[in-house]
Amino acid sequence: MIDETVRAKYKVVIGLEVHAQMLTASKAYSSDANRYGDAPNTLVSPITLGHPGTLPVMNEKTIEYAIRLGLACSCHISEKQHFARKNYFYPDLPKGYQITQDKTPICTGGQIIIRDENGNEKPVRLTRIHMEEDAGKSIHDIDVYDTLVDLNRAGVPLLEIVTEPDIESSQEAYNYLTEVRKLVRYLDICDGNMEEGSLRCDANISVMLKDSTVFGTKVEVKNMNSIRNVQRAIEFEISRQIETLENGGTLSQETRAFDALKGITVSLRTKEAANDYRYFPEPDLPPLHIHKADIDKVQASMPPLPRALFEKYTQTLNLSEYDAYNLTDSKAIALYFEQVILYTSNYKAAANWIMGEVKSYLNEQGIEIEAFPLDATRLAGLINLINDGKVSNTIAAQRIFPAMLTSSASALSIAESLDLIQTTDNTAVEAAIKQVLDANAAEVARYKNGEKQLIGFFMGQFMKASGGKVDPKTANQALRNALEQ
Repeated sequence: MIDETVRAKYKVVIGLEVHAQMLTASKAYSSDANRYGDAPNTLVSPITLGHPGTLPVMNEKTIEYAIRLGLACSCHISEKQHFARKNYFYPDLPKGYQITQDKTPICTGGQIIIRDENGNEKPVRLTRIHMEEDAGKSIHDIDVYDTLVDLNRAGVPLLEIVTEPDIESSQEAYNYLTEVRKLVRYLDICDGNMEEGSLRCDANISVMLKDSTVFGTKVEVKNMNSIRNVQRAIEFEISRQIETLENGGTLSQETRAFDALKGITVSLRTKEAANDYRYFPEPDLPPLHIHKADIDKVQASMPPLPRALFEKYTQTLNLSEYDAYNLTDSKAIALYFEQVILYTSNYKAAANWIMGEVKSYLNEQGIEIEAFPLDATRLAGLINLINDGKVSNTIAAQRIFPAMLTSSASALSIAESLDLIQTTDNTAVEAAIKQVLDANAAEVARYKNGEKQLIGFFMGQFMKASGGKVDPKTANQALRNALEQ
C-alpha cells in the first residue's frame, strides 16, 4: 500500500465500459432463445454457429431498449445508423467477428448523475451507447487439459455504455455502477446480475501528476464479477501504477485481469489499437433509420426513473435523503410505496413501515415485494388506523400487522376483533394508572425522589395494565401528572 502523501501527488483518471445483456426473448440477430442457465450449447442454431450462407435479422426489441436507455441518460438518439463487423480472434464466437456499431452508435452524449466521495452530486458524461452481440463463454475449470466452449451466450444482445474519463476514484466507480445497475433494472432492459455475467464492466485506469496536463498510460482491467470487485481492482491498480512510477518504472498500455482471491491484477496481453479490429460495414444488415415518432413512442412508455422518484420524495414528500435512497434502491419497492401513498398522506409513516416491518418480513421469508401478502391498500389502512389514534404504533406492529399477514381482513376489522381499539375513556385510564402506582409504591417513591427515568418503567406497566389500548402520548402525560401529585 502506497503512502497517502505519495498518492496525494497524483490524479486518478478512470473511464468505464459497461456491457448490459438485454432482456429480450431472443438473440440479437436470430430467433435463438436468450436465456441463462440452460444446458451448454442448446440455445444455438446455424446462425449462432456461423454456418456459411446464414444471414442475421435485426431484433427490433433491442432498438427499443437502446432508445429507452438513451432517453433515461439524456443522450442524443442518432437518426441514421449502420452496423459494423469487428474482426478479432473470438474462440467463442464461431463466425469470427462481432456485429457491433462503430462510427454510428445509436446514442451519443448524455450523462449519469452519481454521488462523489463527499456525497455531492456529480455528472459522469457518456461518450456513447451502442448495440452489439455477446460472445460465447470459454470454460477453463472443468477439464484439466482443454478449454470448453458454451455458445448459448453467443449472439445475446448487448448495450455497451462508455463513459468519458470523468471518474476519479474507486468509490466513484462503485457509485456509478450502482446507478447503472439500478437504472437498467428500472427500465426493465437488463436484470443487472453481475454474478451471472448479464452486467459486466471493464475499467480503463491511469494516473497522472496533479500539475501535469498529459494523461498517463491507460490500463484496461477485465474479468470483474461484482461491483465490489471493480472497486477492489481499481484500488489495486491505482497503487500499482503509482508505485511503478515512483520507483522510476514505466507503464505499458495493456489489458489485465483481476484475481479476486488474491486481490491483484495480472497482465493478459498488450492493449489492441482500433485498427487491430479491422472494422468494416456489416453487409448483411441494412442501415437503420430511427424517426422522431419511434422515439416519441418509447418516451410515452417510459417507467418512473429512480432520480425523478428521489427528487419527488425529498422535495415534494419531504422525506430524508436516507429514506429516498432506500425506497428507490429497488424498483419494485418504489412502485409499492407509490401505491401505498395513493391511500395515505402520512408519507413518512409509509416509508418507515416499508423499510422496517415490511422489509424485515421479506428478508425473513426470503421473498421479494411482489410476493408480499399485503397489498398497498391494506398497509395504508393500517397506517391510517394509527394516524386516526385508534391503535398505537406498537400494537399495530406487534399484534395487527402479523395477523394481517395470514388473513385477508382489514386492519380495522382485526383491531376490533382482537379488542385493540384505543380507549378514550378517562375513567378507564385513571383506573389503570391507580392500579400501576398502587402495585409499585417503592418505584413511585424513587421517582418522586428524583429518579425521573423510571417513567419508562411505569409506561411499560401501564401499557400492560391497559392492554395497550391507550394512546402512548396520552398515557405518558397522564402518568406524569399522577406521579407529580
